[in-house]
Amino acid sequence: MRIYLVDAFTNKAFAGNPAAVVLLDEPADPAWMQSVAAEMKHSETAFVVTGGEEALPLRWFTPAAEVDLCGHATLATAHVLGGDQVFDTRSGQLRTRADAGWITMDFPADTLAETDEDLSAALPGVTAEFVAKGSENLFAVLGDAEEVRALRPDMDAILATSTGRLVVTAPGAGDADFVSRFFGPGVGVPEDPVTGSAHCLLAPYWSQRLDRTDLVGEQLSARGGTVRTTVRGDRVELSGQAVTVVTGELHA
Repeated sequence: MRIYLVDAFTNKAFAGNPAAVVLLDEPADPAWMQSVAAEMKHSETAFVVTGGEEALPLRWFTPAAEVDLCGHATLATAHVLGGDQVFDTRSGQLRTRADAGWITMDFPADTLAETDEDLSAALPGVTAEFVAKGSENLFAVLGDAEEVRALRPDMDAILATSTGRLVVTAPGAGDADFVSRFFGPGVGVPEDPVTGSAHCLLAPYWSQRLDRTDLVGEQLSARGGTVRTTVRGDRVELSGQAVTVVTGELHA
């Protein structure tokens, strides 16, 4: 089996979010896929069954669990396969297209609902201006980009929340319309470098707040990354670049 290591949402190696991509000839045992993902130790490993004429089956695993949606590993998979693809996933059919070095993914938009969940222990030293909850993630808005960058969250407190996952965001600076960070100890990912699926929440929120459909998000992790977003009704287009770092064969 061919395996690739790809840095997603970046145009240079050793930045953005690394994902492993495994090309399969036929569906694999979920326990085996989970073991491979644990071995890879990246926030996500993607498994795609190639060779079919219809939508290609695609699944994503963190080192600890399978997830319903992953942006950066989808971007990495499309990059490996040439850009224009249709994938069959737990979140329905996902389409990707390539244009001028960027890959655009068509994802379902996520919606926010009010919550009274207390995040003060998870966010020591800062006060969230707005707290809500998406389908899988808690969502907190801080005052400015520097607060997001300097944040040192309490991972045990995030793990103890109802989701074990938290998106933190604020207005952007410079070329970015908004900034974010993502913490997911509940799925074995303390901090994800660049989180495509989180932008299914971020894009609708900031598009409504800024009254614009086309935005640029910057994720302020140590590696950093850029996500272009376009809101189209109940869908969100996420665009990014990717770089292949390693190719090889999986023997086990």
